[in-house]
Amino acid sequence: MDQRIEADYWLETSGDPRRTADIMAGEQSSGTFVAVPGETPELTARAAARIEALELLDIATTPSLPSARQSVAGSGRYARARVTLSWPLTTLGPSLPNLMATVAGNLFELAPVTGLRLLDIRLPPAFATAYRGPQFGVAGTRRLSGVDQGPLIGTIVKPSVGFGPAETADLVAKLARAGIDFIKDDELQSDGPLCPFEARVDAVMAVLEAEAQRRGRKVMYAFNLTGDLDQMRRRHDHVLARGGTCVMASLNAVGLVGMIELRRHSQLPIHAHRNGWGYLSRAPGLGWDYRAWHKLWRLAGADHMHVNGLANKFSEGDDSVIASARACGEPLFADRPDATMPVFSSGQTVRQAPGTFAALGTTDLIFAAGGGIIAHPDGPAAGVGALREAWEAAVAGEDLDLAARSRPALAAALRYFT
Repeated sequence: MDQRIEADYWLETSGDPRRTADIMAGEQSSGTFVAVPGETPELTARAAARIEALELLDIATTPSLPSARQSVAGSGRYARARVTLSWPLTTLGPSLPNLMATVAGNLFELAPVTGLRLLDIRLPPAFATAYRGPQFGVAGTRRLSGVDQGPLIGTIVKPSVGFGPAETADLVAKLARAGIDFIKDDELQSDGPLCPFEARVDAVMAVLEAEAQRRGRKVMYAFNLTGDLDQMRRRHDHVLARGGTCVMASLNAVGLVGMIELRRHSQLPIHAHRNGWGYLSRAPGLGWDYRAWHKLWRLAGADHMHVNGLANKFSEGDDSVIASARACGEPLFADRPDATMPVFSSGQTVRQAPGTFAALGTTDLIFAAGGGIIAHPDGPAAGVGALREAWEAAVAGEDLDLAARSRPALAAALRYFT
């Protein structure tokens, strides 16, 4: 069976788009800059990448990338096109690391390329056999957190770093008593001498276990175990032994192999943080679209994936945020959806709840507000209550200002987070 991998690109080039696409296909399969012995028609037929589609979009007068060679940059004509390339599975096998090397290898620096973004990837069923994808996803996260419906109302420990284990546990106790569903370490909090990982886990889980006895369900806490492979395995095992229900890893820091191995070892949901995403995506003429990038991590085993948030503190627009969140729920394979739970964060407050629900149309998400909860003028407990009230109003279709008339915590939050 001729199983093939497909990748869609936005291409800008100083040359003919089809010729540049041919160069891309050759560079990332059986060709090179000059014909070599053994590059027979038969070899090309079984091993070469090929152009599946090419659609001319428009023409630009300046190149997207300032690093374009002077001879290229001075041409005054840069064609933009949507290009689909495909590769036979037989040349690389169902391997995520080698997939990345193939679809995002020596393409971005090719001389005729003055702009390139990887838009999407489609994988043959062999990848579903090789990788198990999310172990818990939406259903498992809801089961472990005890949240059957509505969003998981969550927060991030703030200040991001500086607290020791006892101070962290004190804050967690306040949040847990307020009824929060989910808490995570900040991605900067790891295993430093100021707040050692195992001591932090022990202190936090003592609080959460006690609170679980009172409320009948356990707050899900994502402990940041980012490290080398042996460290991540040991840290995971410590969280598991202490009764924890989630671990967290920084994707760009641990890499695909780290994520794959963590998934193989893990008995807990993996909260995948995308810190560093901006250097892969922010330049419009270079890098990755989330739709393509997140598929690798979903297949590797991410149960939760960050998607930023509406009106966020970063540069990403709302349309991009919602498109990313929707992508998390779209099936990777016809017979195995592998849905992962989107995580909304980054400057989120009560004010983003209505727009998020209206745009996404589901509450299968984690809504993590750091300062949006902890900075509430009446304290973190009021912050949790206000955010929950905002989401209840959003799902019911109530105007926030009207809903706040009978909800003091929400009213205070609306006044504070203008």
